Amino acid sequence: MSTTDLPASHAELMDGVYRWQRHIYDLTRKYYLLGRDRLIAGLDVPAGGTVLELGCGTGRNIILAARHYPGARFLGLDISAEMLETATAALAREGLSGRVTLARGDATNFDAKALFGVESFDRVFVSYSLSMIPGWEKTVSAALAALSPGGSLHVVDFGQQEALPSWFRKLLRGWLKKFHVQPREALRDVLESESARVGASLRFRTLYRGYSWLGVIKIAI
Repeated sequence: MSTTDLPASHAELMDGVYRWQRHIYDLTRKYYLLGRDRLIAGLDVPAGGTVLELGCGTGRNIILAARHYPGARFLGLDISAEMLETATAALAREGLSGRVTLARGDATNFDAKALFGVESFDRVFVSYSLSMIPGWEKTVSAALAALSPGGSLHVVDFGQQEALPSWFRKLLRGWLKKFHVQPREALRDVLESESARVGASLRFRTLYRGYSWLGVIKIAI
């Protein structure tokens, strides 16, 4: 999918939301985007492997992952030109521009070969992006379609705060709504159904009393 084919309304919305927020995004989000580092540590990227992040945002996660797995090649996709500008600058500061390639695209419908020159990936991960993507279920399907045999999809996002007080859940939902974020109640069900569809296995964990959900779908070899 080319830049001109991107869904204009959502791309413009994300650019509008993060035009200024991107400058303080990492500083503020580190306090409540819980489970991201656990996801990165669990990627277990093979030597020389390829890793795609969908919804790479400011580049925070892909930079940490690239440091953690120095022998791998990383690629990042985001629909927001504003976020990609910040990510590109961050990669340059970290000296990682040669190992990480970024592209603008729609995570629900992307052509990996056209964007990156890569047919498939050993790992795909999505960190706190599904809760912001309209038609997010398509992102799960697209990610699985982009995996190599034996590859895995790693997802972390807001859970349903099922073991936390109701007042906390209400406050959190109200805050997230200001940024067009909606925790996906059906996330586990979709991961289970997509795993079954492609004959893959699913590991699903509830973190921090349901604050976050972490799922890993592994494709058979």
